[in-house]
Amino acid sequence: MKLLILGGYGVFGGRLAELISDIPALEVLIAGRTKAKADAFRAGISGAATFIPYALDRSDIARALEAQKPDIVIDASGPFQDYGDTPYTVVKACIAAGVNYLDFADASDFVFGISAYDAEAKAAGVSVLSGVSSFPVLTAAVLRDMAKTMDIHSVTGGIAPSPYAGIGLNVMRAVVGYAGGPVALQRGGEQVEAVGLGESLRYTVAVPGRVPLRNIHFSLVEVPDLQVIPRDMPSIKDIWMGAGPVPEFLHRILNGLAMFRAAFKLSSFEPLAPLCYRVLNLMKFGEHRGGMFVEAKGTRDGQEVTQSWHLLAEGDDGPYIPSMAIEAIVRKWLAGERPVIGARPATRALELSDYYALFEGRTIYGAIREQQPEAPLYRQILGEAFEGLPPIVRELHDSKADRQWLGTATCGGASNPIAALVARLFGFPPKAEDVPVSVTFIRKNGREIWTRDFGGKIFESEQYAGEGRNTHLLMERFGPITAALAVVVEDSQLQLVPRRWFFLGLPLPKILLPKPENFEREVDGAFEFDVTIAAPIIGRLASYKGHLMSDNTSD
Repeated sequence: MKLLILGGYGVFGGRLAELISDIPALEVLIAGRTKAKADAFRAGISGAATFIPYALDRSDIARALEAQKPDIVIDASGPFQDYGDTPYTVVKACIAAGVNYLDFADASDFVFGISAYDAEAKAAGVSVLSGVSSFPVLTAAVLRDMAKTMDIHSVTGGIAPSPYAGIGLNVMRAVVGYAGGPVALQRGGEQVEAVGLGESLRYTVAVPGRVPLRNIHFSLVEVPDLQVIPRDMPSIKDIWMGAGPVPEFLHRILNGLAMFRAAFKLSSFEPLAPLCYRVLNLMKFGEHRGGMFVEAKGTRDGQEVTQSWHLLAEGDDGPYIPSMAIEAIVRKWLAGERPVIGARPATRALELSDYYALFEGRTIYGAIREQQPEAPLYRQILGEAFEGLPPIVRELHDSKADRQWLGTATCGGASNPIAALVARLFGFPPKAEDVPVSVTFIRKNGREIWTRDFGGKIFESEQYAGEGRNTHLLMERFGPITAALAVVVEDSQLQLVPRRWFFLGLPLPKILLPKPENFEREVDGAFEFDVTIAAPIIGRLASYKGHLMSDNTSD
């Protein structure tokens, strides 16, 4: 199979080339305006596929098709919003030459309008798919999966790239171009216009059992989903899609520019794109993690229900996700499963299972959450990940009744006199060997009161589900101090990872956040706990390790 990638050394085209570099059956033309850049990209990529640098301006596409005779043209250039009065030049040239076509288009009108060429594509016997990227292919696949168990009426979604992912200049041109301009979307079943980057919400992307992303500020973006998904799924009456780039202060500057343009009816800020591009790509700090969410509201058996799908990508894996849809189509094509002939948006090109197959072997995780307000606390927070816990750990947490567990522990105590003083303030146990332990759980006003007794040394905390910016986190209060903790399931054990902390409700500096190591596991049929609480500068405040078994007489 011979591929011609327009923008082949750009952000999305380059990542696609890397993803398919292991396929020996491919010959890939890395096409772009600058031969030197194509040569440099070719020198930096290796693999079983054959890569050929190729200088090409998109205006010469017809000549290139005649000379090279590729099987598929992949348009990874853009910005598709700026293709002018003849946006489908490449599409028409491909159909005329009998060449299949795929693109990364992120412009709603472009993707929505591709169906106008359906009859011509069918007559030519070629497949023409537009918008073959996370928006709308992954979104649509998620919604079809959710629609198996509910009737969807309203959709909200967003993508949050890692600050280290890098963003292409053409993407920045597109974003700055529609910032403050009209964005068409559906509300209440009616087509309306909103202000691009002028509407915002906050959301926490939290794959069950993984450390969530920090609560992120998302703003309305102009993406194909807004037009093509309601047409594909007519039950959807409301749809909103956003992006959450960080750092947030730069994001909010774009919000301000968008509202300024909208208020004064100004022309596009696209001339500012190169400046925004340089600034955003310089501001790389924070966690190297990204994610995505799709939340659907609707009904099931006459009852209102909300489901949300969360995706988490660690490190350098996340930036590849937008290019994975075309990767999957190419691999399936080579396996004999080619897209149906004709021209259309790519909303039904892949299923969620196709994406999950590509995620395997990478630090990319996706899962669905469903609200469970009546479930026990840890089941609420962990969702489907709760079932991944060992039976004895599930038993301790899977009850709303008052109960007591008994056992023994060894306590390490504080590491120095100052730490010992702080430990006494919180009631943490001192150093001791094989002390009897009891943990009593009392449910009160939807919260759990944990009373721990280490041989007569008692300390208490209150646990409850976080809200607002702490959604999907476990809140634990020790007197005036409250910690927001991620509940993580890994290697068949439960771990609490601190994310934020507060004094009397006021946020405290993250640099001083204590770093406890808190593990719960099953060993020889017993519940084992292993806890170390340490604070920066001060040192270890307490440590205790032991086992518990249920005192059934108190259940």
